[in-house]
Amino acid sequence: MPIENSRIEGFYKLSVSERRELLGELAGLNQEQKDAWGESGELDEDAADRMIENVVGTYSLPIGVATNFVIDGSHYAIPFVLEEPSVVAAASNMAKRCLVKGGFKSENDDPVMIGQIQVVGCSEPELAKKSILDERENLINKCNDVDPILVKFGGGCKNIEVRIIETGSGPMVIVHIHVDCRDAMGANAVNTMAEEIAPAVEEITGGTVILRIISNLAVLRLARVSAVFTPEEMSDKGGNSIQGSEVIEGVIQAYHFAEADPFRATTHNKGIMNAISAVALACGQDWRAIEAGAHSYASHDRRYGSLTEWSKDDEGNLIGSIEVPMAVGLVGGAVRVHPAAKANVALLGLDTADELAKVMAAAGLAQNLGALRALATVGIQAGHMKLHVRNMAVTAGAEGEEVDIVASSLRQKGGRITQAAVIEELRELRGEE
Repeated sequence: MPIENSRIEGFYKLSVSERRELLGELAGLNQEQKDAWGESGELDEDAADRMIENVVGTYSLPIGVATNFVIDGSHYAIPFVLEEPSVVAAASNMAKRCLVKGGFKSENDDPVMIGQIQVVGCSEPELAKKSILDERENLINKCNDVDPILVKFGGGCKNIEVRIIETGSGPMVIVHIHVDCRDAMGANAVNTMAEEIAPAVEEITGGTVILRIISNLAVLRLARVSAVFTPEEMSDKGGNSIQGSEVIEGVIQAYHFAEADPFRATTHNKGIMNAISAVALACGQDWRAIEAGAHSYASHDRRYGSLTEWSKDDEGNLIGSIEVPMAVGLVGGAVRVHPAAKANVALLGLDTADELAKVMAAAGLAQNLGALRALATVGIQAGHMKLHVRNMAVTAGAEGEEVDIVASSLRQKGGRITQAAVIEELRELRGEE
């Protein structure tokens, strides 16, 4: 089950070990799960060697936790794995701003993935299409004979569609099998079913089957999340005194820019994936497939545009929503092998892949708003650099306590933070000429 309350006051002020112990207590994690974080989320070499080929070692990234998320009435502390500063803070901040309106609401599709069977050499493609559709029920049954356990739990092949496409190699007949994968991402089940019926498809069509593989454009497995933000909650609560209504107008204008221009939309959607991919990586998901599906969906049947929508209701509230393919699973893969991935899933308290999908979509929506709000007010670089300055101090040669002293001093002075300013601040601290 998710944690009881994601509003963890002063969480950022705690030490790493204190955060680990507090989250472990809130989420009811066992010692092994907490140790997985404490050991920097590392795999042992034997486990790593079983996952991929030619292993020489492992590679670590930070695990940060975004707080304040309430989704469909449940609280979540969401693990992010990434190297970029300000992402976790921005997502947490924006999640807090929709709490007065009940947090995030989800409405996801069933977990249906598409498998593709490519048929070439059909002398009469339209007749081949009709023949396949005439045998639809038999082909569905053949697919389901492959995985009776999946069928037992309500999944399995649910439908078959056929497309004819024109290509550089001539017309091709493309068979789509629609497979409800339940709590799996589905690649193994879908690919096995496609392999199983390929000989029958050849016999029916008189053509030759080439590719039999899952599609990562999961248009039948969409995650949808929305949230409402009041002008009061969107106002600048710092020293800039920017009214919430002004911020909302700025956010909507920034969204309209992304909606209309693929150059802007690419960076806009990259910000969304800053969160979605970070949670996917934290939870042992195939984040490359999720990235590919999201960007493809952003241009599916249209010009490349925004994965989110932002508008204003009659009361002046900001309404945000996201719709994105979400091929995720809690069965098989790294989520069952990697100790830190298992600990992160336990922190979320997830029971189903659908729940993971909505958590990831909500994180993407929150992160998108964080970026748009920053761009519409003080600019994204100002906030980013305030958090990045510690990394800059380390790059300049600061050690131990010097890192925080240099960072704090530069923040207090205000103004533009550059690497030259960091180097000069470190020299002053050390009394160097």
